[in-house]
Amino acid sequence: MPPASPYRPEFEAALRLLARISMVMHRRGLQRPVLVGGAAAEFWSSSAISTGDFDLCTPRQDALEEEMVRAGFVRPAGAGQMLKGWVHPELKLGFEVVAEVPMDGNVARNMLVLVENFSDDGDFVLISVEDLIADRMGQWASGTAADRLDQARKLFALHPSIDLVYLERRIREETMGDHGIEALED
Repeated sequence: MPPASPYRPEFEAALRLLARISMVMHRRGLQRPVLVGGAAAEFWSSSAISTGDFDLCTPRQDALEEEMVRAGFVRPAGAGQMLKGWVHPELKLGFEVVAEVPMDGNVARNMLVLVENFSDDGDFVLISVEDLIADRMGQWASGTAADRLDQARKLFALHPSIDLVYLERRIREETMGDHGIEALED
């Protein structure tokens, strides 16, 4: 019997679907979309942090959305609906392209993580845990998301072997120099 997944079932199903779509994009000779935001936080925390949406970065939004439609995604319409993203009727999790590149291009390309052979569904790419922590710290420092400091601290605690030099630099960049790793250790 295979080991139990560390992810909640609907999140794992969404990751499998992302892996299939990413595989198709790659086979078409296009870059795989990059998973960022709350879904990346849920991935790196093994669902200790949960999300309701998948934020993606791709320079080929048109091609990605074409593949999403082929995979059964629909764009919600009507009052009270999320109008910028897509939903798969079985998953009830939103997918949205939020940018062409992660974090305004501040993510080092070699720091993107390829998650290979996610089950039999293919591979997908996401930002590193270091860049994700820096992103959470930047949102917290901006005053727009008070809970992001807790998320950053949780991710930091879950990944004791991360690249601390890179993390320090990225946190400083995202917080305009106001914070560093010390804010995670308080």
